[in-house]
Amino acid sequence: MSSRRVLVVDDEAKMRRVLEIMLQRMGHEVACAANGDEALQVMKTAPVHLVISDLRMPGMSGTELLKALREQGNEVPVIIMTAYGTIESAVEAMKLGACDYIIRPFDVEALELAINRILAAGQMRQQNDFLRQEVEKGWGEFVGSSLPMQAVYDLIRQVAPGKTTVLITGETGTGKELVARAIHRASPRQSALFVPINCAAIPADILESELFGYVKGAFTGAIKDRVGKFEMADGGTLFLDELTEMPLPLQAKLLRVLQENVIERLGSNRTVPIDVRIVAATNRDPRQAIADGRLREDLYYRVNVFNIDLPALRERKADIPALAASFLASQNTPKSISAAAVACLQSYDWPGNVRELQNVIERAAVLSRGAHIEIDDLPREMAAVKVEAATALSAAFASLELNPAVESLEAAMIREALVRSGDNKSKAARLLEISERALWYKLKKYGL
Repeated sequence: MSSRRVLVVDDEAKMRRVLEIMLQRMGHEVACAANGDEALQVMKTAPVHLVISDLRMPGMSGTELLKALREQGNEVPVIIMTAYGTIESAVEAMKLGACDYIIRPFDVEALELAINRILAAGQMRQQNDFLRQEVEKGWGEFVGSSLPMQAVYDLIRQVAPGKTTVLITGETGTGKELVARAIHRASPRQSALFVPINCAAIPADILESELFGYVKGAFTGAIKDRVGKFEMADGGTLFLDELTEMPLPLQAKLLRVLQENVIERLGSNRTVPIDVRIVAATNRDPRQAIADGRLREDLYYRVNVFNIDLPALRERKADIPALAASFLASQNTPKSISAAAVACLQSYDWPGNVRELQNVIERAAVLSRGAHIEIDDLPREMAAVKVEAATALSAAFASLELNPAVESLEAAMIREALVRSGDNKSKAARLLEISERALWYKLKKYGL
């Protein structure tokens, strides 16, 4: 444990000196005060990590000092010491929040153990507070403290320490690779490689050699041996992005590798043992992909040991202000985002998710001519519903007639939902969070 600053409060100079020597021998920095008032003054000059105070002192007693600290909102741990201990005084001290109550003359080793225990607990609280703040800011490269993201962080923490195969699902742009990297960084494999491969970005006839490697002469152009992604990731993590885009014959070969933990390079009949953690991802519904013939059912059950389903950005709109500010900060610009623009961003449903938001902020930072990004700097389709809503709101305040204003706003939102869904009524109803029957009723009501 690192050195801590301890304040000793006692009206007896000899006792202050005894405790000072003991604490310095333990490696701590020591401050001393002769009474409670002096102690409060000392604590104004620099923070302390522990207070050891006598109970009975002229002026402010130890319990009065403890009470004053708590009234100030100071939660520093306090040990109360006394040669005149009673059950009543001990109960009072503990009720006020004392960490320990020690009778003098004390056993030095017992006191040292109590000090170490209390300081270690305080240090642990500091670390927990720091981790909690980090979670509120996000996990690693993640930004967001919404409930859906807190659930994702919890899942990452649970699965990271082991070797369990993970399947990450979620729409395009939700951050599946970020989750995979976070799992790797929080695992015992972090010192080895994290090797990503996008199964949709590599032609089918090349993907196999990328995964398993090949030996010289395996095919035309194979002029030397090449190590594949599996061997590169040995001891680490292999991230198979867009797994459902992998050709079915190659999925069968992948299944064998996962079952036997060995590979064969193309053109070779020698098996190579591997120790690789697999994290796979897809933006498709895996069960629908099985039904469509895109994913082998047996492979799905092999990789879906632990599932992390990422929320779409529209499901965590509370994170949009923090995400937008983070993306803007990455542009190295002093500009900020106006409240109206933030509200506009939160009114949009983000089919492209976080990646789309990042692109929008980058574009808006370039277009903005002032100190703030305004609604006019955002893409037209994002501002449409906000402008129409603002017009309806303005008319409402002019007449103060509630029903017409509500109907105008409702009609505006339905029109926007139809635009975003490509006139797909079922999808528009889902965007509006109403039944399709209710939507058809409102379309007829407003003549849309």
